Amino acid sequence: MQIVFLDGLSLGKNNLKEVLSNFGDYKEYPNTKPSETLKRCKGVEIVLSNKVVLDRSILKELQGTLKLICITATGMNNVDLESAKEFNIEVKNVAGYSTKSVAQHTLMMALNLSAKTLYYDDFCKSGAYAKSGLFTDLSEPLGLIDGKRWGIIGLGSIGKEVARLARAFGAEIVYYSTSGKNDNKDYKSISLEELLKTSAIISIHAPLNEKTKNLLNASNLCFMQEGSILINVGRGGIVNEEDLSTLMLNHKIYAGFDVFSKEPMDINHPFLNPKLAKQFLLTPHNAWGYEDSKEILINGVLKNIKEYLKLS
Repeated sequence: MQIVFLDGLSLGKNNLKEVLSNFGDYKEYPNTKPSETLKRCKGVEIVLSNKVVLDRSILKELQGTLKLICITATGMNNVDLESAKEFNIEVKNVAGYSTKSVAQHTLMMALNLSAKTLYYDDFCKSGAYAKSGLFTDLSEPLGLIDGKRWGIIGLGSIGKEVARLARAFGAEIVYYSTSGKNDNKDYKSISLEELLKTSAIISIHAPLNEKTKNLLNASNLCFMQEGSILINVGRGGIVNEEDLSTLMLNHKIYAGFDVFSKEPMDINHPFLNPKLAKQFLLTPHNAWGYEDSKEILINGVLKNIKEYLKLS
């Protein structure tokens, strides 16, 4: 049996080769270009993929041989699910593995941006502190989370975990339901406009769909308070990145982003403007990949394969 992982580098160091080699001929590629996907999947029974696209044209060519697609993530938008069903190809993902890590990453961003860590770290490392002649520096205002309103866009499992952590820091929690169906009794539901106008910290934990694409743009980002913080660990494309960076050039808005509309981000991305360096905290879509969460994910992938193979 042939087993292929198309973008193994997306999981960093892992033990999949050691385990899956017991089930068949396992091959792992660091990454796979669209032009390479079909060739690498030919004759393969089980394909693992994180973000490599498996569309209808590819699945049609693989029908009869390919039996299982294991997505090494929660999102399944890289696979044409209708075509997979038509061609009798089972598709399995792993849900809920990164709730704790994404929530912690959100708090990390909020704490760093509240404390202006980017500025003060540079102030020390650049030698400016050593030359200052003063024991302290308060050039950039430091802010507490305690007593502030924290607005959550998308109160799913991750949003609720962030709410729990933020409340422990003394924040007042409000939320905006992007689906319009979430009715949580523990927190106050408000309109998006009110959330943007009244929240000192805003974090996004929503999926990208028709309702959330370009949800935050020039028409409503301007409602944000001076000095407020916007964090996106949901999906790129929810925030219009050009509009946000333009706003930040003229206002003291701070932002933490782990997801981008195009990944990896372009070399000339507006967030990389040197003038905004101390207002942005950026990470390369790795909030999901804390070691503990990665272990849960890998165990989930192995469980999916074992269930397919009817192994206990």
